[in-house]
Parts: sequence; structure tokens; C-alpha cells
Amino acid sequence: MSKFGFIGCGNMGGALARAVAKAVDEPVLLSDHHPEKMAAISADTGAVISDTQTIAAECGFIFLGAKPQVTDKLLDEIKPALAARSNGFVLVSMAAGISIAQLCSMAGGEYPVIIIKPNTPVAVGEGMTQYTKNSLVNDAQHAEFLHAMRLSGVVAEQDEKFSHASGAVSGCGPAFAYMFIEALADAGVKCGLPRAKAMQYAAQTLVGAGKMVLETGEHPGALKDAVCSPAGATIEGVHALERNGFRGAVIDAVVEAFNRTTTLGNK
Repeated sequence: MSKFGFIGCGNMGGALARAVAKAVDEPVLLSDHHPEKMAAISADTGAVISDTQTIAAECGFIFLGAKPQVTDKLLDEIKPALAARSNGFVLVSMAAGISIAQLCSMAGGEYPVIIIKPNTPVAVGEGMTQYTKNSLVNDAQHAEFLHAMRLSGVVAEQDEKFSHASGAVSGCGPAFAYMFIEALADAGVKCGLPRAKAMQYAAQTLVGAGKMVLETGEHPGALKDAVCSPAGATIEGVHALERNGFRGAVIDAVVEAFNRTTTLGNK
């Protein structure tokens, strides 16, 4: 079993580190500029607080949690350690907008690389992670990666050309979903519900609606129609959403996120 190391334990890197730490037998290694973040993950999972150079020199899977704007600086820092290695390793990058070719160029060599597009619900085992690998990732490494990610949620391989779009939908999507949950709860409070109950009802409603789409295979439009009785309350609410450009606003949000992602790798 390879060692797993995380360089960068922010919101996304930290959530993924927690998921991987629960799935592998050997403690994962952590490196971050904020000791308190590493300490919290270590306390919860048994992960070992380490440093960037140790992870670069020893780990079989090196998860890079740096922001895209500073990924080149991080890779420049660990480039000598990577070049000096005689054993195999895989670079696993979650930096938005950076391609496999760009990552290899920054790292100074043609290395096995997996680009991942996770989202923060990996922290509770309900994440959506798309990944793309280059041909240098062998079958054993691929299998070990999937084994380590198994408790994070759904993990799906995709063509690299879809990387930016998938990140805009599932990577940014939780933020949009949280806003909708908050708005639903606020509406419930306005209608007289206690805040805690309104939040519970709103959040569980989104959990259930998502599960209905995934498990029934029905188109969401058909599921929506099934809730809308003639002259009923739901169709009145749907009309209000359409009148205020709800679907157009959601589409615009994803497209704007997609457009921003395509520029990040060029910074």
C-alpha cells in the first residue's frame, strides 16, 4: 500500500484528506501553512502532520491542494525532490483550470498525473469527484487511487476536455445548492416556521430530490410535473420562480464559473 500525502489542507484539500484517511490503512501525511487545520484533521483521523518535502520524497500519491494561482510555485518547490525519486509516484491535482500537460510542465517531468474535480461533500461521503489520468498511471496505481477515494462519494472517470465543465457543475454547484437551501429556509421562517425546523426541512428536501433523480432515472422535469397538481400550490411557486428567471440565473451561474475556470490555468 502506498503512502498518501496532502500538500494543502484547506476546505477542499482538508475534506478530501479526511475521506482518504478513513479509507486507507496507513496514516496519511499532511502539510499546510496553517498548523491548526492539520491538527484538527490529525485529531479526527490519525493523520500525521508532516512537511511538503517529506511528502514529495516519500508518498506514492501526492495530493496537491494549492490554489491554481500558486500551484506553479508549489511544484517549483518540490521539483528537486520529485526528480530525485527512484520509486513510482502519482501527482493528484485538484487545482481548477490546470491541465495534465501544464502540471507536468510545472513539475519538470513527464510523471503519472491524475486531475480531480471533487466537491466539499466528500467530507460526509456524498461527494462527486470526476477525474482524468494520463497514460503513465498504471493499472495498479489506478486501482489504489479508486480504493482510497471510495469513501468520498461517487468517483467517475471522464475525458479531460470535460474537466472545466464538470468543475463548474459539481465543484461550484454545492455553493449554489447551499444558497437555495438558505433561501428555502428563509422563506419557511417568513411563513412562520422556526429557523431550525425550516433549515432541516429545506436541506432534507434537496437530499431527497437529488436521490429521486439518481435512483428513478426520471427526467427532473417529469419529477417536477408529478408534484404540480392542477391549480395547486406547487405550480404557483414554479410560476413565481420562472417569472423571476430562476433557471436562467442557475445556467448563468454555471457558465460564469466555467468561463472563470478556463482562465485560471493561464494566470
